Amino acid sequence: MERFTGWLLPAVEQINSYLSDYVLFFLLAGVGIYFTLRTRFVQVRCLGEGMKLVFGGLSFRKKTGGGGMSSFQALTAAVAAQVGTGNVVGAAGALLLGGPGAIFWMWVIAFFGMATIYAEAVMAQKTRIRDKDGQILGGPVYYIRAAFDGGFGRFLSGFFALAILLALGFFGSMVQSNSIGEAFANAFGIPSWLVGVALVVLAGFVFLGGTQRLASVTEKLVPAMAVLYLLGGFAVLAARWRFLPEAFGMIFRYAFQPNAILGGSAGAAIKAAVSQGVKRGLFANEAGMGSTPHAHALAQVKHPHQQGCVAMVGVFIGTFCIVTVTALVMIVTLYAGQGVLSTPGAGLRAEVYGLSSSNLAQAAFSTVFGQGLGTAFIAIALFFFAFSTILSWNLFGKLNARYLFGQKGELPYTLVSLVFLFAGTVTEPSLVWGLADLFNQLMVLPNVIGLLGCSRLLQEKK
Repeated sequence: MERFTGWLLPAVEQINSYLSDYVLFFLLAGVGIYFTLRTRFVQVRCLGEGMKLVFGGLSFRKKTGGGGMSSFQALTAAVAAQVGTGNVVGAAGALLLGGPGAIFWMWVIAFFGMATIYAEAVMAQKTRIRDKDGQILGGPVYYIRAAFDGGFGRFLSGFFALAILLALGFFGSMVQSNSIGEAFANAFGIPSWLVGVALVVLAGFVFLGGTQRLASVTEKLVPAMAVLYLLGGFAVLAARWRFLPEAFGMIFRYAFQPNAILGGSAGAAIKAAVSQGVKRGLFANEAGMGSTPHAHALAQVKHPHQQGCVAMVGVFIGTFCIVTVTALVMIVTLYAGQGVLSTPGAGLRAEVYGLSSSNLAQAAFSTVFGQGLGTAFIAIALFFFAFSTILSWNLFGKLNARYLFGQKGELPYTLVSLVFLFAGTVTEPSLVWGLADLFNQLMVLPNVIGLLGCSRLLQEKK
């Protein structure tokens, strides 16, 4: 097994490097700029409208019918998918490998991604269907088929459906369970395999309860976990407030001069900062990846434009709130003020200091909270972030399993995904992240082609 892993990991990393460095950045940035211009900067004009739609009439007691969700439930299911280990462990990995400047590029991708996710939500609403039982079905496979008739559309939608099964339902869930297992082992000394068993039991209960059980769980879990995590982050930033100007300065300076912190040549450093920001930014906000449209398609709204505005709020919360607070906490404690990672190349040698992407956030919070409370806080936060992501990703995968294999494919898919969920807690983290990155990036290709092909449907209610 070790020999197989030793061969597979370098191959996966090579493919990922090519996709993120030469394909993904230009594809995501290009489609984000295209929809930004096409919608006349909808992320600037209509973010306030989205905020009002989300928080103006907030209620956990709204009933929905017709096999769908309320708009708020759809948002929380989408945010549950967006706010996972990518916002904590992913941000840490971006910092270590791309320096503080990688956070700037995460912001850039998120800004343009807000226009992309608006388009995804609107198109998912406009192309959704109802099955013979009245259940709403929607997502990229449906707007891909609407964009391209015939064999090409069938191939592209099938490729997307298979990629999302592997990316989210299987390897993506392994990333989430792996991070939970690592965090609990560091904080409480609980064996990772035991954490895996508990996750399988809890997740299986929700998986088998269907869409309404998932919506009921995420609409309560997501707001609570986000607020508590942000309060913890603000407490650290308040304690280290004098380093905040330096931290922001590092983000902007090292976005364009990353070799000053990473070491090596300027060209290689810029490439690392941009690619890490893009790759981890995609994993953090999922705009353009084709995952969250499955949730937004289920929303019961008066006009697709409304859900598009709501969808943008999810990217704003995930990247501009949670990722930013996470990054600032790590920078003000470990980089700024002559922190342990402040010297050039220190991030790339983090293991010398006992640091890695899986425990960097715990180390950062521990500088203010103390070792015990800091590691426990992140372990618990990661559990809720990652668990909610597992729930939503399973739903998205299940919808595509149904597209590929019919309703009879849902139960086998669920059982296999539980096996992968457990396997993630006992697997080498580098390989798990590499495989998840690979299939995440492969999802982007057919989704973006479908978005562009279906852009004629993009008509605002404005």
